[in-house]
Amino acid sequence: MSFFNKVFASVGIGAATVDTKLERDTVAPGEEVRGVVEVRGGNVDQSIDEIYLVLYTTYVKEVDDKKHNLTGQVDKFRLTQSFTIRSGETKQLPFSFILPADTPITLGKTKVWVATGLDIKNAVDPTDKDYLKIVPGRLMESVLNAVSDLGFRLREVECEQAPHRMRRRLPFIQEFEFVPITGQFRGRLDELELVFFPISNNEFEILMQVDRKARGLGGFLAEAFEMDETNVRLTVSSADIPAMTQKIQSVVSRFS
Repeated sequence: MSFFNKVFASVGIGAATVDTKLERDTVAPGEEVRGVVEVRGGNVDQSIDEIYLVLYTTYVKEVDDKKHNLTGQVDKFRLTQSFTIRSGETKQLPFSFILPADTPITLGKTKVWVATGLDIKNAVDPTDKDYLKIVPGRLMESVLNAVSDLGFRLREVECEQAPHRMRRRLPFIQEFEFVPITGQFRGRLDELELVFFPISNNEFEILMQVDRKARGLGGFLAEAFEMDETNVRLTVSSADIPAMTQKIQSVVSRFS
């Protein structure tokens, strides 16, 4: 019977299972994620090479004018070295890791999850998936609120494959697209796009694309050749938070 149990375990029947329990599922980049990984033994003893947590998200890659949804790895964390889980045994392994500063925010269609895996030789590796709600940190939130205060509405948030000139640690960027609905920029801009590049938890470099509204024939030609767009780089830090609206307004006004 033991022989058949081993055969079944190798294809995932009656094998060890894994279940990750997060202390909380709402977290901001730079904060700590804590939880417990529970491993339950199956019908036979099994040697586990390692337990790992992988942080994933989805992003869009455009090929020949067609959009393809891809899965991107944000980070990977190894929790343990090899050990044996006995038949019927339960092990609880606490963990913690810092959420990377460039983890995308879960707005729009963006999803972020933690996949937990057991690496078992000559067997199907059991996995578990737990979704996280990633919220902006204090600094990013202040920028987004400032743009909203200036009369812009957030139209779309999407992770896209990064052009080579914009690629940093990850193969994608998260783009925030705003449209002016009230205030001084309505009628002057078509849209405002922001991409955040973390320098630290308290400092961002922001790539801002200011898309001016086309006016007349000259404006039409400018729009056709994308000459109506201006790319601006600026750095913001926690010290800017009290006057963030004025800072963003000053930058956008110069190029609108």
